[in-house]
Amino acid sequence: MPLIQTPAQHKFPWYVRLFLWNQRRRYGAVLEPARLWGRTPKVFVTLALLYGALDRSSSPIEPALRSLITVRVSQLNWCAFCVDLNSATVLKRGTDRDKLAALSDFASSPLFCAREKAALSYAEAITRSDRRPDAGLLDRLRAHFDDDAIIELTGLIGFQNLSSKFNAALGVEPQGFCSIAPQPTR
Repeated sequence: MPLIQTPAQHKFPWYVRLFLWNQRRRYGAVLEPARLWGRTPKVFVTLALLYGALDRSSSPIEPALRSLITVRVSQLNWCAFCVDLNSATVLKRGTDRDKLAALSDFASSPLFCAREKAALSYAEAITRSDRRPDAGLLDRLRAHFDDDAIIELTGLIGFQNLSSKFNAALGVEPQGFCSIAPQPTR
């Protein structure tokens, strides 16, 4: 059970209710983090717009890789909700189940290409407080991404850190979107 619950009678502004309606239509349920963020409507709308900008079709980072990154960051932050939802998205975006299952061992897995390994290593270096991207990692990253893509990649990783840390701190539980979601790891 989440640390903070939103009462059923909570009155959201119309624009938050519209967003929640769309989630119900898309996922079959309102996502618990949306109920929580919706209690601060201006922040909620800002976050929704930021996520939309990062997950747009014209992003220089392909959709499957964006989703793999969000799952890996969520694993590192122990956010079971984010791992669940983002794993379902990874599979919808065409990633193989075996690849999803091997995500925590991506660095040594032959299922991941050099571009994916560089991006996922960068995500780990940013997410883990005891690490920083070193020159070698940045060189590997630059071999696959231009500066604009690196900026966007950094923004995506930062956004997912915010989201997964928020949900983990408030005890948001998975909602059953992916039966094979990998477990959070360190």
